[in-house]
Amino acid sequence: MTAGSNELVSVRAFDVPRELVYRAWTTPELLARWWGPEGFTNTFDVCDIRPGGEWRFVMHGPDGKDYPNYSVFVETVPHERVALDHMSGHRFRLTGQFDDLGEGRTRVTFRQAFKEADEFERVKALCAQANEQNLDRLGQVLAEAGRRVGGEQ
Repeated sequence: MTAGSNELVSVRAFDVPRELVYRAWTTPELLARWWGPEGFTNTFDVCDIRPGGEWRFVMHGPDGKDYPNYSVFVETVPHERVALDHMSGHRFRLTGQFDDLGEGRTRVTFRQAFKEADEFERVKALCAQANEQNLDRLGQVLAEAGRRVGGEQ
């Protein structure tokens, strides 16, 4: 996938149906388990996943530091896409696109498009690494959920 200007793109394929991927992005309890880089946890204050809905939460870093976040959901297309505008700190649009690869597999394209070029240049290396960790964590949640759906405990 080609990145646009001021944009980071990460792509990952998962061995679960896209309905499950969409659920992991739109169910606050699941989202809280995987959102953020390795070692972070989350406390959600508001998580209204619908166009125009607010998402206010605190990411708790492994060093004990708290990072308040505020985003607004822009788009939710069942089983296909979720987009939000991150309004606090770094300003960007984040889009998760979910493509059915057949045989119960899904490709997730994670796009992070920054509003300002200078900000993008300052944080792109850190954010690229964090986005990959985010997808690693999503994969762990999907694997657990997939085992439950498949009947294993």
